[in-house]
Amino acid sequence: MDTTATETNKRAPALAVNLSFAALLMGLLMAQLDTNIVVAALPVISDDLQLGDAIAGVTASTLLTVTVFTPVWGKLGDVLGRRFTFVASVLVFGVASLLCAVAPTTGVLIAGRALQGIGAGGLIVTAVSAVAVIFDKEELVRRQIWVTAVFGISSLAGPPAGAFLASAWGWRSIFYINLPICVLALLVGVWGLPKEPSHGSLKRFDYPGALAIVIGGSALVGVGSSETLARNAAYAVPLVVVTISALVFLIWRERRASEPLITASLLRNITLRQTLVTTLLIGITLFGTFTFVPLALRSGAGVSTETSGAMLLALTGGQLVIVLFFSLLVRRNRNLTMWTTVSLVIGVAGLVLLTVLPLLPQVVAIPVAVMGLTLAGAALGLSLQVLTLAGQATAEPGQIGQVMGTITFTRQLGGALGAAGFGWIVLLAPQGAAAPAWVLGIAALLLMTALLSRPRDIPELKNDGGGW
Repeated sequence: MDTTATETNKRAPALAVNLSFAALLMGLLMAQLDTNIVVAALPVISDDLQLGDAIAGVTASTLLTVTVFTPVWGKLGDVLGRRFTFVASVLVFGVASLLCAVAPTTGVLIAGRALQGIGAGGLIVTAVSAVAVIFDKEELVRRQIWVTAVFGISSLAGPPAGAFLASAWGWRSIFYINLPICVLALLVGVWGLPKEPSHGSLKRFDYPGALAIVIGGSALVGVGSSETLARNAAYAVPLVVVTISALVFLIWRERRASEPLITASLLRNITLRQTLVTTLLIGITLFGTFTFVPLALRSGAGVSTETSGAMLLALTGGQLVIVLFFSLLVRRNRNLTMWTTVSLVIGVAGLVLLTVLPLLPQVVAIPVAVMGLTLAGAALGLSLQVLTLAGQATAEPGQIGQVMGTITFTRQLGGALGAAGFGWIVLLAPQGAAAPAWVLGIAALLLMTALLSRPRDIPELKNDGGGW
């Protein structure tokens, strides 16, 4: 991976490299904002289109497609190059945004949102894999900080931006505003992104494997993102059967395909295997518990809904602070294995603090909750950076898209599994303040197990100087 990145970077002029990086960040920001920005406008959209019970489909359709298509885009990037997947993703996202903007009915809006998710999945995996192709290790850590910062900024800025646009120009402006950004990103990306050597052919592309991931992933994410599906055995059991069947077929198929979507050598690499297991557990615990944190704050710390919403800023704040300071910290110690351990330890500490809130008086519970949220956010930001760098550092030439697509898919799948599993725990646990405490306590125990599965032999970063 280093050799490929260095040669690509040397061939590309500095201006083209920086502009292509800016285009990647624009695409990533659009993709990440796409989910958060719509949430605040859902009441207005529901009133206009009479969504009714279908309101959940506006967000669930995007979550589903962005998750299941991520590994497909990753493999396509290895086969056809990141320039192709970036252009294709922007075009899909732009067309979908236009479809959402002019949607006359609920069905058209949900279809447009599903198509947006397909494009967003391509933008996300292309951004995290392209930086590893364009930059060598000496530059990668600084560029990766910008990529990770986009994740935190989008979660913080999305809801207020959506509320402002919906109130100022109507909810359709949320989608119209994507169009000029797509045009700008296309122009800059096409000119700046370097060409890459081809690794494989579309004729041998693993279409059955891709279909298995889409079907199985859709069934699993459906259970995880829909309370109705997860809590009704008549729906949940068939979907789980579909998921397991698709997984069995995928394993069988990947062993026989000439150009598998997930190659066997990928899983034979012990560092990557440990990275995937750790990423899955982080997805289950830190991503999967987000839905239950406001409930824990209200029932455990005794705060109002408005106050709990404001306190969640500590979660994003912890994530952004660690992102901003990571470049300084990693210059003092370039051991990514150590930073993985640090992220897991502070994550466990944050979840434990949130777990014990019902045992504390309110005057103590509120500052403890803020500290727990800050630590959980810092763990999320740090682990996201370190495990992404681990994948980028250990991927073989021609497999970076595969690796980053699989890591991203695993993290998002973990979030869906966590949301579904913890939803069942809330149903089975004693009612009252103890229910969210059970969820967070079990999440803390699961995250402890990630300390046993964490990657222990991540290549260290080289000395880096200068800045972007």
